[in-house]
Amino acid sequence: MREAMLALLAKEPAHGYELRQRLTQALGPIGEVLSPGQVYITLSRMERAGLVRGDHVPQSAAPDKKVYEVTAEGREHVASWLLDLSWPKVAPVDFHLKLVAAAATGLADPVSLIDAQRRDLLRRLRDVQHLARDASADEDAILILEGTALRLQADIKWLEACERRWTTGRSS
Repeated sequence: MREAMLALLAKEPAHGYELRQRLTQALGPIGEVLSPGQVYITLSRMERAGLVRGDHVPQSAAPDKKVYEVTAEGREHVASWLLDLSWPKVAPVDFHLKLVAAAATGLADPVSLIDAQRRDLLRRLRDVQHLARDASADEDAILILEGTALRLQADIKWLEACERRWTTGRSS
């Protein structure tokens, strides 16, 4: 989210509330879960890192507001981010390691972990599909939700493969 915020600020300076509105508009229903607190915390961290600079702007009918703009270092960071082709967390390595550790230590049943994870992914898939129905007019939001649904479906299919492995591995 930090890089997306930087990119939006590279287009034009904004205060936290405006930036949250832009993110919500860009992400559709997914962006609505982004709290204002998260935006301001991220802005504060980016300011400390030298990626943005905040200036207080006086207002006649309200308290001063802090408007953020991207620094040269922030612009370089955005440019680098836009050229980065890595795709984080394509493989669910962490969960696989959890299964291996559970089986090796006997502290948990791998099949039970798989079942719990599948239930969670199915719940998340149902939520995403519900959001997609509600966002029927917003093409950008639908595209994000479709991608999310496809990844969740792939993860559910992978869990089925895990279950086959751990079920046959236990009966051997």
